[in-house]
Amino acid sequence: MSLTKDFLLEIGTEELPPKALKKLITALDSGITQGLDNAELSYTSTQQFATPRRLAVIIQNLQTKQEDKNAMRKGPSLKAAFDEDGCPTPAAEGFARSCGIAVNDLATEDNKKGGSLVFHHQIPGKAAEKLLPDIIEHSLNKLPIPKRMRWGDKATRFVRPVHWVLMLLGDNVIDCHILDLKTGRSSLGHRFHHPDPINISQPIDYAPLLLSKAKVLADYEVRKKTVKAQIEEAAASLNGIAQIDEDLLDEVTSLVEWPTAIVGSFDKNFLDVPAEAIISAMKGHQKYFHILDKKGNLLPHFITISNLESSNQKTVRQGNERVIRPRLADSEFFWKQDKKTSLAEKNTRLKNIVFQKKLGTVYEKVKRNEQIAIWLSPFLHVNSNMAKRAAYLSKSDLITAMVGEFPELQGIMGEYYARHDGEESEVSIALREQYLPRFSGDLLPTTTSGQILSIADKMDTLVGIFGIQQLPTGDKDPFGLRRAALSILRIIIENRIDLNLDELIKYSISTYQGKFSVTDHLATQLLDFIFDRLKAYYSEQDISLDSFHAVRETGSFEPYDFHLRILAVESFKTQAEATNLAAANKRISNILKKTGEDIPLKIKPSLLVEPQEITLFEKLGEIQSSTIKLINEKQYTEVLRLLSTLEQHINQFFEHVMVMSEQIETRKNRLALLKTVSDQFLMIADISLLQT
Repeated sequence: MSLTKDFLLEIGTEELPPKALKKLITALDSGITQGLDNAELSYTSTQQFATPRRLAVIIQNLQTKQEDKNAMRKGPSLKAAFDEDGCPTPAAEGFARSCGIAVNDLATEDNKKGGSLVFHHQIPGKAAEKLLPDIIEHSLNKLPIPKRMRWGDKATRFVRPVHWVLMLLGDNVIDCHILDLKTGRSSLGHRFHHPDPINISQPIDYAPLLLSKAKVLADYEVRKKTVKAQIEEAAASLNGIAQIDEDLLDEVTSLVEWPTAIVGSFDKNFLDVPAEAIISAMKGHQKYFHILDKKGNLLPHFITISNLESSNQKTVRQGNERVIRPRLADSEFFWKQDKKTSLAEKNTRLKNIVFQKKLGTVYEKVKRNEQIAIWLSPFLHVNSNMAKRAAYLSKSDLITAMVGEFPELQGIMGEYYARHDGEESEVSIALREQYLPRFSGDLLPTTTSGQILSIADKMDTLVGIFGIQQLPTGDKDPFGLRRAALSILRIIIENRIDLNLDELIKYSISTYQGKFSVTDHLATQLLDFIFDRLKAYYSEQDISLDSFHAVRETGSFEPYDFHLRILAVESFKTQAEATNLAAANKRISNILKKTGEDIPLKIKPSLLVEPQEITLFEKLGEIQSSTIKLINEKQYTEVLRLLSTLEQHINQFFEHVMVMSEQIETRKNRLALLKTVSDQFLMIADISLLQT
């Protein structure tokens, strides 16, 4: 069995970009392990370490040498290798010389052409220490760094200047140059607490030594848990609850090597400003965590994570309080200034903001949103004046100083300013809800006006961007069209709104009035795009693709109606009759496709002669009136349950009745009967497509 040792790589740098740190270390780990796999070097596990000044990976139990390989080299055929007297030819001798042995030591191999000379030999495996430098270089070159930088007079490029490279295999340094630096066993500790070099004897000592001697908590996940625990403890000391945003927690974890929580305070008067604005100032500018009381109200305190353990924490706290005060004062000023004019008064200034250069201004978008909102109102049973007013005011907060400083507050500040202006409560809430849902799994608008405004705004964007043919490609979707499409679907389905997307799209297209060339293909293209998102929506809920395609074949353009059909099909698939009925419908579909005859619209009972076709016809007639009523009520699950009772009669029909009778009228009548059966199912879904 091969000898194994732990391997350690550490790249020491200037402060790395915090939002890229996790991605960089994950990619480095993946690149190294992929290189080891390609080199056929085994290992048991890996461990990642990442701080602002280092990226490190430990590979546990790395195989120190590749396995030797048995190889075979094929030479000339036996006919060409020996003459008539059995003496080696120049071809045989030349092959033997190239192999470094005598002809007599070569082996032979039988084949269809009479056999040939072969040379069996062993290729010795290479040592891991010889392979690792290239593996590391290749991994570093593949890191997802958008723009690499040079420093000093070096030709090397990396995300930040590199100051040291540590590479150990067991207790030995792998002697090479990485990123134009000679490798060693020295690391550097915390920039202030332990700026001196620290020698690492072997990989297993790496994290413990940095922690105990160098004031560096190198393990990213451990450091993250430490930061979170410190924040929660600090909040509890104030009888509050820390609000920990996961993205901010990641960013702060990426900014520190030795986290220390510090609690600060600010003037209570700032609490008169909307809490979201105060929170945005603390989070966005200073990376502070805010605290709520047990009633959910913002407390005049914050928690910051320092990268050092100061002997004078009071000074550090006061410094942070001094820095945050002007930020909060700015927010207070914006709040007071913005309220001096109403949202309605700000509306016309939207003419100066471009939505998209080919599609015009935000003001023009608002006018289109108004039209779509009015059109949508009857479907949601809401007063069109309410929806129109919400649409009219929907983008006015983009003009405000507060949203100019904190773009993430658009909609949120719109609600605050609308309430201040005395607008209807539903209108005010709709201004915030127009942006919901903002991400997968996010909350949906709760008010009908909010639902209308969200659908209208997103559909207008979809139609406009598709109209100028700037469709999403690959992972590029600058206008968030995929998210917009899924949001529209979720609002309609989860709020049980009866709405035809085809009609909505065509109306939305009409509101653009010559901004782009309208083709018949545009609506179809957009419908296909939206229904592709619907397919993904169901896939995430573990609903099989065959159910989706079965319903898609019906041509339903109403997402909620589509959803009810999907549920009915999924329920149908659990029934014992489902497999036979799916197969029978597939057989019926194939028969109807292959026949070149005109199939009568009505069945003639007088032409039914076989008992099985008569029974099928009668049973079909018994349930037809019920199915029509149930379909009108969208009781699709019950419809398929009723149709399932036809299973034995359809099977009996196929077993005893010759569909393609030589008698033309009889044949056509039987085809009409089968088509009627098929049509009953097709009113719900094409179950012939089900993989039961």
